Amino acid sequence: MELEKIRGAIDTIDYEIVKLLSRRLEHALRLKRLKGSIVEPEREQQVIEHVRGCSHTVVAPEFTERLYRAIIEESIRVQKKDLRLIGFQGEHGAYSEVAALGYDESLVPIPCAGFDEVFNQVETRQLDYGIVPVENSLEGPVTEVNDLLIETGLQVVGERSISVHHCLLALPGADYRELRTVYSHPQALGQCRASISRHKLEARPFYDTAGAAIMLREQRPAGCAVLASRLCADLYDLEVLHEHMEDSDSNLTRFLVLSREAERVEGNKCSVVFSVAHRPGGLFAVLKVLSDAAINMTRIESRPHRLDPGSYAFFVDFEGSDRDEGVKAALDGIREGCTSFKFLGCYRGHKG
Repeated sequence: MELEKIRGAIDTIDYEIVKLLSRRLEHALRLKRLKGSIVEPEREQQVIEHVRGCSHTVVAPEFTERLYRAIIEESIRVQKKDLRLIGFQGEHGAYSEVAALGYDESLVPIPCAGFDEVFNQVETRQLDYGIVPVENSLEGPVTEVNDLLIETGLQVVGERSISVHHCLLALPGADYRELRTVYSHPQALGQCRASISRHKLEARPFYDTAGAAIMLREQRPAGCAVLASRLCADLYDLEVLHEHMEDSDSNLTRFLVLSREAERVEGNKCSVVFSVAHRPGGLFAVLKVLSDAAINMTRIESRPHRLDPGSYAFFVDFEGSDRDEGVKAALDGIREGCTSFKFLGCYRGHKG
């Protein structure tokens, strides 16, 4: 038993080491955007001296130096690749990462702490793209993202709709009968409300579905499970107790892909956000422009304008290309009836 206990501790440490190496390489890719050259001998020497100084007890400074010279060499190799980065909110295994890989598997997903960080990192060129959820078929709009879209100067260059299937995950060998609590993001808990009740579990919110999976893997709290993706089960060595915990088979989340520049490929779907004056028929007049042009709206949503209390911003998505003369004329007509107007982008639509 003592032998297995020590081996288990080593396995846990190895998991942490690989996780941290991955995080270090991700930071190296972001750092590439902020510095003048990839190879910096002076900085590399600073790193070596620092880690040698951190070496204690059985870890010899010479071993640490050899290890870190290999890590630095790998960082340089990765930085020299022409990799494009896409940021998502959450930890690896989040549904946003699943959507990012579905959009373009050649992109490198980079986790961000919050939606505001996704926007900021794209705006400051540390990331090429960002992917954010805007609406869910069961829980409605993601309000924080919509608020950020009102203020951003980024362009929408793509979308991805995915079927969200939540799995009930537990530690390997956990006794299902002893489970009492389930952690996950509030949206996920809301999407699985009936299933959670049926399994007699207490729902507790966590900042992220994948973050809950990491917490379970690392802290190993007794009697706890999480709701997360199957990808999380693979990444964090968790057992899938039940699949399809969502209360509806039509659990779709729509994501928007953001970039600093508009997409060069012609799109077939447009997104705009605007405000209208407080007068009777103000919104109707704008929407009538689209109706008269026989343009099909696929979404309309309103949000209080955070920068202008008492006014509302309206999000409208519609089918069509901004290169089409009829769409151009309709956009001009919409602008005339608005107190503020922003063309978010034209992109290729996607149905999950």
